[in-house]
Amino acid sequence: MTLRVAAQAAPLVCLRGIGKAYDNGVAALDHFDLDLREGELLTLLGPSGCGKSTALRLIAGLTEPSRGRIDWRGAQAARAGFVFQEPTLLPWADVFANVYLPLRLEGVARETAAPRVREALARVGLADFESALPRQLSGGMKMRAAIARALVTRPSLLLMDEPFAALDEVTRFRLNDDLLALKRETGTTIVFVTHSVYESVYLSTRILALAARGGAIIDEIEIDADIARDEEFRASAQFAQLCRRASAALRSASGERL
Repeated sequence: MTLRVAAQAAPLVCLRGIGKAYDNGVAALDHFDLDLREGELLTLLGPSGCGKSTALRLIAGLTEPSRGRIDWRGAQAARAGFVFQEPTLLPWADVFANVYLPLRLEGVARETAAPRVREALARVGLADFESALPRQLSGGMKMRAAIARALVTRPSLLLMDEPFAALDEVTRFRLNDDLLALKRETGTTIVFVTHSVYESVYLSTRILALAARGGAIIDEIEIDADIARDEEFRASAQFAQLCRRASAALRSASGERL
């Protein structure tokens, strides 16, 4: 069963005929097409090497396609925030300074930026830790700081590259819930990369399963955005059915015969 989102928004960005080859000859993506809808939480699910992270970096403008085109709605690309697999915090700077960094690089004065920095910290539950150094934080708190740093520019698009993969299961579940709460509060469009079937089904309004080579879309799974994402959903037959479909897509993407 495929659960449909009630209304499909116009694409925020379209990728058409994208190819991305690296200097060593590896083709990360080949003839890759994607329409990213405004307001959705889209998960790219697939095995290592399928081009998930490459697609994310192309959308962010961190790398250029070898061929194809990327079209943004409107005259200018949306302001995007990027959360990497590791928090990549400056070890010598406190939490406030780490979150302030993108605005400082834009030339925004610290005094002017302070309300936005504190707003971002409050959104991720770190309002009381702005003076802490990264070494004083748990793994989950470091990732919260990284998310706050991505949010401080008030992006219309948040790109997240396996941000919770290295965390324990309890912390990961908690941050999944925090991300969904953030999505409800801000309405930010999110593209999320993961290897986890369960995480993808719990978080997403749409899942794209990508093939092991070239990023071909093996399956597209749409999930009703109005479903409450909570422990009851995790225990439901609906969740189990969606996980079975996503798992089958992931096995197929990995080249396993079903």
